[in-house]
Amino acid sequence: MNISISQLSQQLDQRIAELKKHRPEAQKSRTIIDNALTDGNTYYGINTGFGILANKRVSQEGLEQLQSNLLKSHAVGVGPLIPKEICALMLKLKIHALGLGYSGVSDSTLERLIYFAEHKLIPSAPSKGSLGASGDLAPLAHLFLPLLALGEFWDEKGTATIPAEEILKKHNLEPVILHPKDGLALINGTQFMLAYGVFVLNKCLRLLDYADLIAAMSLEALQGSIKPFDPRIHDIRPHKGQRFVAANVRKLLEESEILESHRNCGKVQDPYCLRCVPQVHGATRDALDYVVNVLETEMNSVTDNPLVFENGDILSGGNFHGQPLALALDFAAIALAELGSISERRTYLLLEGEDGLPTLLMRETGINSGFMIPQYTSAALVSENKVLCHPASVDSIPSSLGQEDHVSMGSISATKLLTVFENLEHILAIELFTAAQALDFRMPLKPGRGVQKAHQYVRKIVPHNETDKLLKEDMNACYEIIRDGKLHDLVFG
Repeated sequence: MNISISQLSQQLDQRIAELKKHRPEAQKSRTIIDNALTDGNTYYGINTGFGILANKRVSQEGLEQLQSNLLKSHAVGVGPLIPKEICALMLKLKIHALGLGYSGVSDSTLERLIYFAEHKLIPSAPSKGSLGASGDLAPLAHLFLPLLALGEFWDEKGTATIPAEEILKKHNLEPVILHPKDGLALINGTQFMLAYGVFVLNKCLRLLDYADLIAAMSLEALQGSIKPFDPRIHDIRPHKGQRFVAANVRKLLEESEILESHRNCGKVQDPYCLRCVPQVHGATRDALDYVVNVLETEMNSVTDNPLVFENGDILSGGNFHGQPLALALDFAAIALAELGSISERRTYLLLEGEDGLPTLLMRETGINSGFMIPQYTSAALVSENKVLCHPASVDSIPSSLGQEDHVSMGSISATKLLTVFENLEHILAIELFTAAQALDFRMPLKPGRGVQKAHQYVRKIVPHNETDKLLKEDMNACYEIIRDGKLHDLVFG
């Protein structure tokens, strides 16, 4: 994964600090807008209506009202609120895009947005209502209503919202007067889709490593073969991700007593969920590398409309269209879902009672159900992910009375990507929980160095289970292990 994703928040904070002091590009483009208002020409969204109303000229007296009306009329989103962390990313990404100097936003509006970001005043917005073309209109309109003392901000904990008017009074701030082009610059853009993508991909590198680690734990517990990870196999099919995963697993299995104990056994081949880990996990890594490249490009792009150029041209185009993101985010969801699919198969395999392991990973079953039902949960999440991986990007519904006749639906790609990712965290946690139990039955033989570190870490938090108990508590603990990153630091440094 490229460093610009993992260090995104810090970089955006630095960018905002720079814009607070010095923003010549944005100010220059604003001057071009101001001059255009006096030349008698018609400019979309600056002195006209929007969408199908593009041919409706607006009088000079109504230009500021036009922009505030735009935010009010487009703030029609519904559904659960976008998580606070993602709202914060949306705000920062929008400030960065406006600061590039092609949007013509007024200095007072940009300054207020910078104030919001610096003081961690994060507006809230509902997650449903964007078509992913003409920008993420509804969620961005909600996000910027607080400029007008409308809408709401997140509280400090991100668990409740506070009316914007109340927050502005607390900070002695008056509502902003939106100047011509301001409202359109705020809501035209792909920052909703982009923020979801960046939020998920920023967390993916650690999760990809966990998938390799947990697969290695299952391989050891099942007395699987290390031969399919031989570098010679992967050198003659040299996909970058495949070779990386094979090397990752080999390193995790170094100094394994379990591998040595069955090196000369009669088993010929392992099932695919063990044997093909490099090919499946590696393909996901390669797919996500592509997605990261798309996100990095979009992070440094201007997706407003119309666009203001240095020579004074104001050009209307389609940079707001979310198709590049929609396709990439759908691809990311598919890639992550496959990690969950193969993980569930390994969990299932651990329960079968083969190679000396007790069936359902408890010695006394019948009265005890053992680890039977956590696999049900994993299977349910895998199945849900399959449904969510239907690509939103192949859909389109015309809007604005046909003026906007093809849309990306990338907003749906974005929100379901987050759900797929969160499901995957649970699926891997269930395999971690199950593999740790199975490894207990291989003692006193030690697994590979990396696997042993992971197994010992889990056992400090989650005990071995001899009888049925409230397994949900242990599953939750493994889920927190996946999320907090401490195990990752221990094993991968």
